[in-house]
Amino acid sequence: MSYSDIIELRGHIIDSLVLPQIMEEVMDRGGEFVIQQIDVGRRKDEPSYARIQISAPTEELLHLLLDRAQRIGATSDHAEPVSTQPAPRDGVFPEGFYSTTNLDTEVRLGSEWVRVEHPEMDCAVAVDRASGRAWTLALSDIRAGQEVAVGHEGIKVIPLERPRVQPPVFAFMGSNVSSEKPKALLIKEIAGRLQEIRARDGRVILVGGPVLVHTGTRDFVAALIHAGYVNVLFGGNGLATHDVEMAMFGTSLGVSLAEGTPHEGGHEHHLRAINRIRAVGSLKAAVENGLLQNGVMHACVTTNTRFILAGSVRDDGPLPDVVTDMIEAQRLMRAEVHKGVDLVMVLSSMLHGIATGNFLPASVTTVCVDINPAVVTKLADRGSFQAIGLVMDVEGFLRELCGELGLRT
Repeated sequence: MSYSDIIELRGHIIDSLVLPQIMEEVMDRGGEFVIQQIDVGRRKDEPSYARIQISAPTEELLHLLLDRAQRIGATSDHAEPVSTQPAPRDGVFPEGFYSTTNLDTEVRLGSEWVRVEHPEMDCAVAVDRASGRAWTLALSDIRAGQEVAVGHEGIKVIPLERPRVQPPVFAFMGSNVSSEKPKALLIKEIAGRLQEIRARDGRVILVGGPVLVHTGTRDFVAALIHAGYVNVLFGGNGLATHDVEMAMFGTSLGVSLAEGTPHEGGHEHHLRAINRIRAVGSLKAAVENGLLQNGVMHACVTTNTRFILAGSVRDDGPLPDVVTDMIEAQRLMRAEVHKGVDLVMVLSSMLHGIATGNFLPASVTTVCVDINPAVVTKLADRGSFQAIGLVMDVEGFLRELCGELGLRT
């Protein structure tokens, strides 16, 4: 082992698994480590400290091991200022740019550590030395000449620590996805969290798919919106279209939810609903002139709840409110996240749910409910203790949640 360097770890590095993760990374990739010093906190509020020498047979492997350790939460014992290079042109990061995680991150500007604004995975860190600022920036938004952090010197990731003050059920539910979890207890805790957030004027984002209409749960969602438990709705053309179809024709995908049978010509209903909204210009106009009288989108318009409908290549129509430019849709969704968010509920929406998860800091509690375990796992795989997965029917979840909140539909 010809190459070595020393890293330091601070905080609750044992029960949050930071220390064993780094050990595993080093051993699995062919390196070695020596713990030179370790001081273990003896109380819940007492941090721990470790000083570790990492060695590797090649310089390239050492740099890789140091980079992996840093992304888990380690810092070098000889912190250098962050290095930057200008973006060569619009939409292009400089070679060797630092690719961000969704964990809180700091960069060293001069002798000071500066918090990177708006933590988000798969971005770069833009730096303005004159103002002493650093923030995440998506590839599509970089402009030629902007200074971007490169390498891993002078960058510190703050590991996400296992919560000590949250209800125990939240910590438990952050474990592996399973259908055999105490759902009633968790739903009660989620209801309590929603009430607490509303009481202090916090923000909740609901990400929903068209299944919310197909399963007959649109009234529950509308009730949450009317009661002020949802501040922003993320969805797509499908959710809004079938919600409008239900309001106008009493069907979803041509099937009557009251009778459970397909209507003759019902396969045309969603397109006729889109056509009517396009004729008046917007969902808001449809509500104002009485064309749209109930449902999720009606609730958003009448309560002035912000909604962003991001389109896709498979959309019919689409509705005039749908943002068909994907980059613009990302910017709008990201801007809502940057305003601050306390809780995100992803309800039967894999694509929009994963997209939203990519924008979120790891510290934001994310509740994902889906009948398909694979969808729940994809959200939980963000690596956050705050990701809570429930494998269950979304109708049962919303019915019980609204019952805990005392909402009638």
